[in-house]
Amino acid sequence: MEFAFEAAASRGVPLRVLHGWNEPYYYPYGMSPDPQVTEMLAQSDADALTEVLQPWRQKHPGVEVVTDSRSGSPSLLLIDASHEASLVVVGRRVRRSSVGAHIGPVAHAVLHHAAAPVAVVAHD
Repeated sequence: MEFAFEAAASRGVPLRVLHGWNEPYYYPYGMSPDPQVTEMLAQSDADALTEVLQPWRQKHPGVEVVTDSRSGSPSLLLIDASHEASLVVVGRRVRRSSVGAHIGPVAHAVLHHAAAPVAVVAHD
């Protein structure tokens, strides 16, 4: 988050924070999701995103933050959003491995398909 906020501040542009989430897989085959449950999940995720960003907003008050939380594949949502971005910042967990560094499926897909430069930033 620090990297993304600093990049937005140095460029003088708003920071769009996009969080993609998948609906639960407990829906019976062939039935559509309950709209009330989907809305409740969407609101819960949006509230959690706002709470996570609060300390960063306080630390960087000059950065305008636009949040976007929606259902869908995180990698596809980020790739789509990259068409309007000057930089896409993706986090990567630090995994200890004797084979070398590994990136997850979201970072991998964004690196290969984004329309804008991509920064993959390791975090714990």
